[in-house]
Amino acid sequence: MNPKVEKLREEREKNREKIEKLTARNRVIDETVRNLENTDIIGLVREQGLSPDMLAELLASLKASPLPANTPKKEEPHET
Repeated sequence: MNPKVEKLREEREKNREKIEKLTARNRVIDETVRNLENTDIIGLVREQGLSPDMLAELLASLKASPLPANTPKKEEPHET
């Protein structure tokens, strides 16, 4: 068999192993980020003195009637 083919197959296998390790690490990072975000959210809710029921009610009311987007108005060109 052509030695280049074998060399490329070995390289491909090494790359596959690296990809598996990096993918596993990304899963851990994603979970850590999610946990930190959840902790931040809980802190914000507690700072506002909301109970879980109050938060659920607030989110439900926002979902039912969302607030309008706050977009700045464009200035009209002045005629001279």
